Amino acid sequence: MFKRVNKLLIDLPAPEYGDANAAAAVQELLGGKFGEMSTLNNYMYQSFNFRQKHKLKPFYDLVASITAEEFGHVELVSNTINLVSKGTSFTAEPDLTPLHNAKDMRNTYSFIATAQTSLAGDSMGNAWRGDYVFSSGNLVLDLLHNFFLEIGARTHKMRVYEMTDHPTAREMIGYLLVRGGVHILAYAKAIEIATGTDLTKMLPIPNMDNRVFDHARKYEDQGVGNVLFTWSDNDYKDINQIWKGTNPANGQPLIVKEGIPEGGGEIPNLNDLPEEFAPGIDRDLYEQIAKRLKENM
Repeated sequence: MFKRVNKLLIDLPAPEYGDANAAAAVQELLGGKFGEMSTLNNYMYQSFNFRQKHKLKPFYDLVASITAEEFGHVELVSNTINLVSKGTSFTAEPDLTPLHNAKDMRNTYSFIATAQTSLAGDSMGNAWRGDYVFSSGNLVLDLLHNFFLEIGARTHKMRVYEMTDHPTAREMIGYLLVRGGVHILAYAKAIEIATGTDLTKMLPIPNMDNRVFDHARKYEDQGVGNVLFTWSDNDYKDINQIWKGTNPANGQPLIVKEGIPEGGGEIPNLNDLPEEFAPGIDRDLYEQIAKRLKENM
């Protein structure tokens, strides 16, 4: 089962301006083939389907614990898209065409389907697909796939970072570049333990250090790239049999922390959009709802 905490993994800066086309590009990091929905669902189904969980517990613990983190990544990217999407429309009567600018945006569908919020799809509006999930049942093959998946995700993050200078988008990408690097290294170390093959000699792919990116550098300086969390109060502790030694990127010790990261950021409270009928609750209806909520208390 999963326990949910009403916080983001990091504090996203409130945007001074919106950029709907930047939000469309960030969609690739959510619902693209190498997006967070893919990493989440790949690891989640692999953890569900894992054979000999007791015998191969450190590997099961690794995939299961990273699954939990990926829920937070999906949440973080989705909220980034929501924040960056602001400012395209205006509140007015329908005949004044308040959504006029939406027809010129790359992702017109988000204005029609989700009231200018995130989609379970990619940067071109294509829906995320279940056949992006790879769960072969073969331990080494699944670990190798996950290693490749994380590297593909890293590549796409780097490219989207270069597409937009929006500070909210870059803050999210900088953090996920560092956390994605943790997962790449974790799967590489798991493969080395399973096969004796050291894939860390190939890293980083692409051949560019995270510190090149301003918004990633501070997270590297904080040691965020050295820590793997169990994401559980009592379970998944055997990841320490895989996540051990030093980080080849910086020579610092690798650390396992039980539980979840401390701190985090507030969940954005999105304003209403009357031109999108979202949430569609006017003052009179709100007062009726409030009255009914208080009945029989």
